[in-house]
Amino acid sequence: MTKENLAPTVLSETTESRSGNGVKRRSFLKGIGVAGAALTGGSLLAAASESAQTTGVITSGDVALLRFVAAAELIEADLWQQYAELGGLTPGQLPVETAPFKAMNSYQAAFMNLDPDGPQYVSSNTGDEQSHAAFLNAYLLSIGAEPVDLDAFRTLPSSQATGAQQIGRLTNLMNLTVDTSWYTRYRSAQNPDLGATFPQALDLVNVTGIPRTDADFKPQHHVQAIANTAAFHFGTIEQGGSTLYAAFVQKATNLEILRILVSIGGDEVAHFLEWVDFAGNGVQPPVAPFTDPLSGLTFPNFDKTVNPALQTNLIFPVPCEFISPTLPVCAVIRPTDPTGIAAGVVEFLTAMGLFMGQSAEFFKTLNTLAKQADAAKRGF
Repeated sequence: MTKENLAPTVLSETTESRSGNGVKRRSFLKGIGVAGAALTGGSLLAAASESAQTTGVITSGDVALLRFVAAAELIEADLWQQYAELGGLTPGQLPVETAPFKAMNSYQAAFMNLDPDGPQYVSSNTGDEQSHAAFLNAYLLSIGAEPVDLDAFRTLPSSQATGAQQIGRLTNLMNLTVDTSWYTRYRSAQNPDLGATFPQALDLVNVTGIPRTDADFKPQHHVQAIANTAAFHFGTIEQGGSTLYAAFVQKATNLEILRILVSIGGDEVAHFLEWVDFAGNGVQPPVAPFTDPLSGLTFPNFDKTVNPALQTNLIFPVPCEFISPTLPVCAVIRPTDPTGIAAGVVEFLTAMGLFMGQSAEFFKTLNTLAKQADAAKRGF
């Protein structure tokens, strides 16, 4: 990506751009027309806001928001593709013990221990993220804005296990430090937006989420530990996406941009709810408790702790403090404070080891996109 590509696209006064239904939308000044000369300061602001919403002006801040989520979706699509290649649905697959051909590998079988539809869910989540990335870049092009291209940074190595494509990757899934505090956060009545902090549900430090070589396909408890790590990582990624979109909708100006952020964000929430349940299945019978005989990583039986913060059958967010502690608790996505959210996402993803081995230019690119998105403000 060139340096010029990092600059936010600003639609000029004479720029026309295409809306989703093919209707041309004109700039803010054309939208209010000569009638603006007769308006007072207060009424001019109101008219400007109304005109920009109805004529479809897209601000440079709106573009910056879309470019950052496009980058995030490219990153998600990259990591999910790696999960799907080794643990996703194999067409026509049959259980290992019954199928000599097209048999599932033991990593897929470990996912099926967490949910019989586990491989299908992994493949479906992958397809969703790929569709998000493709749509966002195509939409950016349709409005005359610069799409996001991270292909130059697809330099990280692939897993050497059978099934993994030998292509360059954006992300590293083999040295993960997984933040599992989301698990306890969503079972708490407190909210990080109001200053609350939460303990880790599990300590997953410098662990792999995918088989690195064929040796990782056995023994059974070893590959199950890798699958369980992946399950908690799934939740970590998707709760982050839920928060990002919920925060960005508060910064969008144009109604169509708002519609895009709300609609894709809703899909991220749907993903998250599935992975909450999926991860919980890895820390209760019949899967847990067990210890990986090779790494020593232990997955306890959370049900035996009788700890509400570790309850495994809670899928939906527990009602929590929201906006103000003086108001009734409310079940919501949290956190959703938009302040510095994009920079926070970059820091969050970096801290988990997802970009281990990436170049300085990659981090410069990602941080520039984040800075531009965080500078976006709703309004005119």
